[in-house]
Amino acid sequence: MKNMAEKTILLQNILKDSDYKQAQFNLFQIAELEKRIIAKTDKNGKDVPYIQCLVRKKEIRLTPEEAVRQLYLEKLINEYGYSVEQIDVEVGVQMGRAGEHEKRADIVVYEDTTKTTWYIVVEVKQAKAKDIKSAKEQLASYCLTKGASIAVLCNGDNIEEFYYNRSNEKNKTQTLEKITYLPKATQTLSEVLNVKYTLKNLLENDELQSKTLKQIVKGLEDIVMANSGTDSFEEVFKLIFTKLYDEFLSRADADEIAILQKNKTELKDIKDSDFRLLEFRNTGTEKEVYNRLSDLFNKAKKQWKGIFDDNATFNLSPAELKICVSYMQDVKLFNSNLEVVDDAFEYLVNKEQKGDKGQYFTPRYVIDMCVKMLNPQENETMIDTAAGSCGFPMHAIFHVWKQINPDVSNLFTTKSRTQRELDYVKNNVFALEIDAKSVRVGRTLNLIAGDGHTNVLCLNTLDYPAWNNNTQMPSWLTIYNEGFRRMETLCAKEGNFADFKFDILMANPPFAGENLPEKMISLYPNLGKNDKGKLNKNVGRDILFIERNLNFLKPGGRMAVVLPQGRFNNSSDKQIREFIAEECRILAVVGLHGNTFKPHTGTKTSVLFLQKWNNDPQKGALCPKVDDYPVFFATMQEQGKDNSGDKIYLPFRDTHGHLIVKHDLFNHDGLTQDGIAEAFIEFAKKEKLSFF
Repeated sequence: MKNMAEKTILLQNILKDSDYKQAQFNLFQIAELEKRIIAKTDKNGKDVPYIQCLVRKKEIRLTPEEAVRQLYLEKLINEYGYSVEQIDVEVGVQMGRAGEHEKRADIVVYEDTTKTTWYIVVEVKQAKAKDIKSAKEQLASYCLTKGASIAVLCNGDNIEEFYYNRSNEKNKTQTLEKITYLPKATQTLSEVLNVKYTLKNLLENDELQSKTLKQIVKGLEDIVMANSGTDSFEEVFKLIFTKLYDEFLSRADADEIAILQKNKTELKDIKDSDFRLLEFRNTGTEKEVYNRLSDLFNKAKKQWKGIFDDNATFNLSPAELKICVSYMQDVKLFNSNLEVVDDAFEYLVNKEQKGDKGQYFTPRYVIDMCVKMLNPQENETMIDTAAGSCGFPMHAIFHVWKQINPDVSNLFTTKSRTQRELDYVKNNVFALEIDAKSVRVGRTLNLIAGDGHTNVLCLNTLDYPAWNNNTQMPSWLTIYNEGFRRMETLCAKEGNFADFKFDILMANPPFAGENLPEKMISLYPNLGKNDKGKLNKNVGRDILFIERNLNFLKPGGRMAVVLPQGRFNNSSDKQIREFIAEECRILAVVGLHGNTFKPHTGTKTSVLFLQKWNNDPQKGALCPKVDDYPVFFATMQEQGKDNSGDKIYLPFRDTHGHLIVKHDLFNHDGLTQDGIAEAFIEFAKKEKLSFF
């Protein structure tokens, strides 16, 4: 027998080939477990890890599942204060009619040392989707048959705690409702369920520290939406919309927290007795929760008009809504750029339709690189012609706001914006998007970010003659008329939507989709026809977007556009490259990693940066036409996402407590190394480009 710690065989070696993790346990807990690991040599001479079980008081082979169980037992005993004498492991449970088969609960905590009444039941499962779903069903059945009040699901990477709402047993809905945290031995479940909860508590318990909103939404779909008969997009959108509003109402508290933290006060030391109590909480009866959330939703609709109909209501039953609230109540949606909602909305926005159109939300770190490289200014106008969730417009706003008010770095730590800041949003920033669901997402985020102003319009960018039809529809005008009339003032010729005079355009146009009608293709005489002058019936959308986007820019205007890599390489696309070179100065080409738009597509893409030629200072920024000039080329080396499309994060957070994606596109607030954007800025200054 050997001490494994002496051989440097650590817990991470035991877990490495499994889906079990150690992320939810602190270094002390891991170190204490590793001290208890022993090695036994099997008949093949191989060292096999064993451990003295904290409850069974005998040596148990240390499989990945057992390692996580032992770590969680240590938490229950030493962190939560439950005694060893009131805990059992591998507890048999007779299931089915007349106990046809037996299941084994991984951990059971009884109400007391007599071990007669179950209080907490724990399942240790691997992090596979179907395992998680079946594990929750199994936990619910344990609670129903054995009377346990609390259920815990643990895989080491994520720990979820639920309480069993017995009032729902007569319904066919899932009866496990999330709780914010597990009661300690000195607390009651009622104390946890009815705790007063402020923005400070939300920051302390934010579930997005360990998972993504997309994961939470997928869990909701599995547990509630799949059996509710409702539209998942609509109901989850209402929930996110309502929760954003609840946090928005506590923005004065966010101000105070931000100021105190800036002065080095720890979050735990901040007094919140005068803070507003959050309303998006799973407290009270089903009827009470439903009424409170409905009232909050109605107030949100009045604050942020044009997203939902005035008569829109939750279509979930009170029981279903209560469960949904329990899953989302400990998620902090507001942050410095609303990035947390992107993945969830992208998942929800009609996946099949999005795939057909070849359009996917652009990762915020790519957007930030583009904004830094094009450097929008307060006096400049900006548009995104394929806006999705409006990442480009929003980050242009953040960039300019920081110029106007450098001392305010967090979008949502000020109760109100200055008139100067609001006027910039109202008059200078626009977005077009054809997909109605995406428009509503973008308008929601822009309304919040712009504090009430939005120029996000539901229009087909390519088919601009049809815009006149939109302006004849009262329902469309009710929502979009104000923004549309503002955009009209930027037409190059009054009433003509073919050409505009924007300073900046940033877009990620769709790459694919159904063939476009010939009438629409004929609107683009340069790229809608082949090199023989004949109409190209199979022209890609992104190709037409190149010509259309350039028509949006005034002379000297600049553009960043995401394109498939083939447009830069394919011999068949030579005509496109020649057209671009004739119309613009090519500023830069930045190759993105192949994983950038996964899991939706592995298409290799690059960002093309252009500035329209201009020799006349009266028309716009100077960009004198020349035949020979240097071009900035760069390729992203850090992948940003893994092969599954999950973001790869650095082991530290930014000043707002947000995870930082591991990339090399730019320096993140001085916390990472200079990247491609900083190298381009140096290049731009050397070349004396007009915008640096």
